[in-house]
Amino acid sequence: MTVATPPSPSRLVAIPRLAAGGRWRVEAMRSISEPCLLWFTKGQGRITISGVTRGYTAHNAIFIPAGVMHGFEAGPQVFGTAVFFGRDTDIVLPKTPLHLRIREVHAQQEVNILLDAIQREIESDTPAHERATRHYVGLLGVWLERQARKAEPDVARPDATRRLVARYTALLERNFRSGMGVADFAAALGVTPTHLTRCCNAACGRPASALLQDRRIFEARKLLTETRIPVGRIAEQLGFNSPAYFTRAFQHLTGKSPSAFRRAI
Repeated sequence: MTVATPPSPSRLVAIPRLAAGGRWRVEAMRSISEPCLLWFTKGQGRITISGVTRGYTAHNAIFIPAGVMHGFEAGPQVFGTAVFFGRDTDIVLPKTPLHLRIREVHAQQEVNILLDAIQREIESDTPAHERATRHYVGLLGVWLERQARKAEPDVARPDATRRLVARYTALLERNFRSGMGVADFAAALGVTPTHLTRCCNAACGRPASALLQDRRIFEARKLLTETRIPVGRIAEQLGFNSPAYFTRAFQHLTGKSPSAFRRAI
């Protein structure tokens, strides 16, 4: 008999702490296995979701579904809270990314009160604190749904360029370990490499090749940091033709060889 795995718990993390192990952990293109809400309370920067770059500032709520490629600038003056809803959560959440500019003071206060309540219950050892946490997180999902509804009249439908780039980043996320190049991805999408690169430049200011390399090197840094897998094996797992090519690509993006990066940890 198969035993169902319970959903992983929700958790709150201060946004500056996300970059504690290096800004590459938040700035590089990557996806995570659980839905996430970024609530910025101070500072500004740029965030790229599904290959589309926009600016963010204080009182922006950005929802990112599980598996969606993204990265954002997290400078020293950026503050806020990241809510991770847990893998396989059954909380009702949006199916697509959202970038909401919360202008109403009441709505700003409401989300801050909810986040404080969630953190208080997570840290509590009082009876039923886990159930209370779940209910507050559910209310956060309701808050997000209501704010999305309010914003609907102002949200522009993505044009053909952004739709293509979103398809590219979704395909890239599934296949970045395969060794596929930009030409292979373009062929799978039914366009030319030149057109794909032109669309990526228009949507996020970066060519298609940069998004691909950024995703692969993020994964390489993660493996170098969190495992003892040999450098040559990491190159193989990420679809590089040879360890030497992997080392050149890694050094070009990070300024260090893979071995030097690992030693510096």
